[in-house]
Order: sequence, then C-alpha cells, then structure tokens
Amino acid sequence: MNTARKALQKQKAKSKRRLAMWLGLSLFYVGAVLCLNGLWMLGRIADREIWVINVFAGLVSLIIGLASAFGPEPDAASVKTGALTLLFAFTYLWVAINRFTGADGRGLGWFSLFVAITAVPVAIDTLLGARTAIDWWMAANWAAWAVLWAMFFVLLALGRNIGRVTGALCIAQGVLTGWLPGYLLLAGQLTG
Repeated sequence: MNTARKALQKQKAKSKRRLAMWLGLSLFYVGAVLCLNGLWMLGRIADREIWVINVFAGLVSLIIGLASAFGPEPDAASVKTGALTLLFAFTYLWVAINRFTGADGRGLGWFSLFVAITAVPVAIDTLLGARTAIDWWMAANWAAWAVLWAMFFVLLALGRNIGRVTGALCIAQGVLTGWLPGYLLLAGQLTG
C-alpha cells in the first residue's frame, strides 16, 4: 500500500513539474504576443506582419493546451490547465485569422467577454488556493487578464475608442504577466 501511495505521489510531482515548465513556455510567448500586439495597436507594427507572432503563440498555446488536457495520464488539474490555456490559443489564432480575412473583430470581442468573465473566478480560485509565489503571481495575472480581455470586448464588440489605452496595457501585461514569470519559470527561479 505504501509503495502504491509513493508511486502516486511521485507521479503527481512529475506531472506538476511538467505543467510548470509548460506554463513557463506558454507564458514566455504570451508575453511576446501581448507586447507585440500592444505595439501593433499603437501603430508601431503593420497589420501585414502581426499575424506571425499571433499564429506562433497561438500554436504554442494550442499544443500545450492539448498536451495538458489529453497527454499522458491527464488528471483534473491538467485538463483544467489545458482548457484555460486554450482560451489564449484561440484568442491569438483568431487575431491572426482576422488579419487575413479583414474581419472587424466583433466576434473576437464577444469571445473576449466570455474569457473575461471566465478569468474572474479563475483569479479568485487561484488566490484562495495560493501556496507558492507562482500561485500568488498567477492569481494576480488572471485578475489582470480579466481586465485586459474586458477591454478587448469594449474595444472590439462595443466599438469604443480605447485602442491606445488597451495597447499600452497589453504591453505592460505582456511584460508583467507573461514574459517575466515565463522566463523565471523556465530558468527555475520561480517554482510551482
């Protein structure tokens, strides 16, 4: 019985380390895409080239999300991680598709409302269960992402003129919620 329990604990620890590395990889490119999308919204990057980082970050997030949800020995935590990661993947791929099709973004705006509403309880749950530095950071990240996605809803679905403020917030969140924690996780300086 003890051997089975130890094996289960070892498996859970290995799964947690794998998810932390995938989180680092995902956040690193979330940081890149948010920074570049913010610069694009501020007119510093052309429509014709912003799709590249959105496709790349979307595919990285898609692969990580699917691997988390359907990979070896999925459990409730990995499926939840996968589902939440796919919110990012779908957002970035939709931005890229809109650049190709010339769509006005209203559909993406409404999807952003769905994500913003979803991010609020995720932030609260993460905060209530926080035990480590990355847990606290991720709780703050989810709260910040809820605000950012809500701003995308207001900008795209409601057509309000908040592009410059949204772009600036995108850049700030790219650094603070993506690039920095992603790099620190990948470097082993921030542990899950």
